[in-house]
Amino acid sequence: MGEPKTVPTDASPEDFLAGVPDERRRTDARALCALIAEATGAPPRMWGGSMVGFGTYHYRYASGREGDWPPVALAPRKQALVLYIAEGFEPHTELLARLGPHGTGKGCLYLKRLADVDRDALAEMVAAAFDRLNGRTVTP
Repeated sequence: MGEPKTVPTDASPEDFLAGVPDERRRTDARALCALIAEATGAPPRMWGGSMVGFGTYHYRYASGREGDWPPVALAPRKQALVLYIAEGFEPHTELLARLGPHGTGKGCLYLKRLADVDRDALAEMVAAAFDRLNGRTVTP
C-alpha cells in the first residue's frame, strides 16, 4: 500500500493563506481559519500543499490501510472556500439549514462568500465535528 500524499507539513498556514491570489477569497480564508481555530482550540497546520487542517484523528480500515487525517480542514479554491468535515454532514442537518447559501459534497462544504453564512451555525458545526473525532482512532 502506498503512503498517503496529504500529510502534515511544517509549512506556514499564514504564508499559504497570504498567497491566495484573489483578495476576497484570501480575506475569507483568513477569517474562516480564525473561526475554526477559535471553535476547535487547535492551531492551524498545513496538510499537503493546499489544505489547512485542525487536529488529527487516526483511521484504520479492515483492509489494513490506515493513516491520519484532520477532523476539520479548509482549502481556499478558485471557485469557493472548501471546508472539509471528516465525519460528513448527517449529524449537522439542522445547522446546515441555518447556515445560508452553501453546497455540499461527501465531506465538503462549499462557501462562495463567508459574509453570506451564519457564522454561529458554522462555528457550532465545526466545534461538534472536531470534538467527535479529534484524538480518536476510527475503524469504519
